[in-house]
Amino acid sequence: MLSNSQTSHQKPMRVILMGPPGAGKGTQGEILASLWGIPRIAPGDIFRAEIKANTELGIQVKAFSDSGKLVPDEIVIAMMRSRLAQPDTSLGWVLDGFPRTVIQAESLDTLLEQMTQMYDHIINLEVPDQILIDRLLIRAQCDGRVDDSEDVIKNRLEEYYAKTKPLLDFYGQKVIVIDGTSALNEVTKEIQLKLGSM
Repeated sequence: MLSNSQTSHQKPMRVILMGPPGAGKGTQGEILASLWGIPRIAPGDIFRAEIKANTELGIQVKAFSDSGKLVPDEIVIAMMRSRLAQPDTSLGWVLDGFPRTVIQAESLDTLLEQMTQMYDHIINLEVPDQILIDRLLIRAQCDGRVDDSEDVIKNRLEEYYAKTKPLLDFYGQKVIVIDGTSALNEVTKEIQLKLGSM
């Protein structure tokens, strides 16, 4: 059973959670955010919510995604600025899926400096490629995503590494590496242990 002692912590906990598709970022992000009593902030979730609500941002984002283009960094950054300024972030946040590129990381640093709330930790979940591929194939079958073949998944991983390896170099020794192959609760415990929050 995991400790809930962190839900009442006083010092803000601001964490950037990184890792390839299938590493368990979303799951760990939700668990940690719940344990620490802070929001998990994932741009993809915000975009989907904005599209569903048919907001101006949602309409812009949908236009990019419908044409197969990535949402421009300036829109992502503007969205993150708005989200990080909301009251529920006063005790911290877990960023999941952002930043994805060095340009986004540089923009995030500038944004956080302006908001006087720098991140405390950067966690990278490491999982060997074959385990990631196996996990993603199982997930695709469960979700009925027949288009997610092994080749498609491998391409996604190659794209991730192309964009993210420079990001890991950008953050350098600040990155805390976590073995993402262990059981779910063991990964959570290792993160808590490395962060000194047990």
